[in-house]
Amino acid sequence: MLRVAVVGSGPSGCYTAQNLVQLDPTVRVDVLDRLPCPYGLVRYGVAPDHEKIKSLQGNLRTVLEHERVRFLGGVRVGVTGGVPVERLRELYHAVVYCVGAAADRRLGIPGEELPGSWSATEFVSWYSAHPDAVDAGFVRDARSAVVIGVGNVAVDVARMLARGAAELRPTDMPQQALTALAASRIREVHVMGRRGPSQARFTTKELRELAGLPETEVRVEPADLALDPACADPSALPAAQRRNVEVLRGWSDAGGRGAERSIRLRFFLRPVELLAEGGRVGAVLFERTEPDGRGGVRGTGRYETVEAQLVLRSVGYRGVPLDGLPFDEESGTVPHEAGRVLHSCFGAPGDYVAGWIKRGPTGVIGTNRPDAKETVASLLADAPALLRREVPEDPVAALRSAGIEPVEWRGWQAIERAEAALGARLGRSVVKLADWNSLLAAARSGP
Repeated sequence: MLRVAVVGSGPSGCYTAQNLVQLDPTVRVDVLDRLPCPYGLVRYGVAPDHEKIKSLQGNLRTVLEHERVRFLGGVRVGVTGGVPVERLRELYHAVVYCVGAAADRRLGIPGEELPGSWSATEFVSWYSAHPDAVDAGFVRDARSAVVIGVGNVAVDVARMLARGAAELRPTDMPQQALTALAASRIREVHVMGRRGPSQARFTTKELRELAGLPETEVRVEPADLALDPACADPSALPAAQRRNVEVLRGWSDAGGRGAERSIRLRFFLRPVELLAEGGRVGAVLFERTEPDGRGGVRGTGRYETVEAQLVLRSVGYRGVPLDGLPFDEESGTVPHEAGRVLHSCFGAPGDYVAGWIKRGPTGVIGTNRPDAKETVASLLADAPALLRREVPEDPVAALRSAGIEPVEWRGWQAIERAEAALGARLGRSVVKLADWNSLLAAARSGP
């Protein structure tokens, strides 16, 4: 009987486990996660007001409740105090790493370390109740915010900054974040891209949601559209970009409504420096760019300063090395061939990757399905060789002997009950627990 460990319980990990049990009628799969809660970015990366996307948890739950799949939370892999990669190889016939891309790309400009400057991921983790997040007073004393980047995460954080308490209260946002955002004095949010509107990376559905925010106007500079050659005749653009341009054009034509809050979508502006005021961020200096005729942009030598006491960068993600596995620093991924990890240019049966650590931070949630399927096909093709090696009957016993007490599925269910109870006490629906102590105490509280 083939025993497989899947490291990571987000979409790529769950789709890997799903493919394994569907294609092999005897395989046993343990899905390991360093957090006591499953679902990865579906729990900790999807905006709390995106109920439809968050409902994907139901599909992932079905996988983790399969009779031949076991969830083991609170298990750290490849780090100090956790389970070494070498030890996992001894406990399982195969290990599939679905650890995502945990690091943020940086701007690399002066002032980036000033108080008030954060990655969008840090902000998302805070309002999503990630137990590693810190309450950094993101919105405290801020009147204006700049979001650098024009992808879906940038649109998400802009929307959260502009939403009022009435719209956030029905979500599962932790109470501390809800209280802070409800008291926020931010009235202007600037979403800035260094390239043109036709090259923005957000999806049209996410973009259009901005227009539905109460007491908020969305503004686009007509000059930004005029500067982008593809906006004059977007018919040659891919469908997604063409729809984006149409939405942006509609906003550029609309006059200001004098709403309480505004979101300004700006393009052809490259951040040059974060400027200090009173020991923290006070403004961002941008250089105006223009199309270079080759699909990129070049600087013009003209500059613009935008006031902001909160700056969130949303310029991409990057994988991080895992002790015991090879790593390509340039791409931020683990070298592989069809999911088989390559050690010194040779595939090593037993080690596999899927998801962002395999292909880089590209695609949407559904992209993980074919990606996982490819990796599982490679693993099952190697199964005859993998099964020649003996492994323990129950790896959990070995983990416990090393002082690791996994949070199993009943522990996660106890966390769910505690979050429902917390919501009831606060007069809300489910409210997430936001710190390690509360999560672990709930997980071990029993039925």
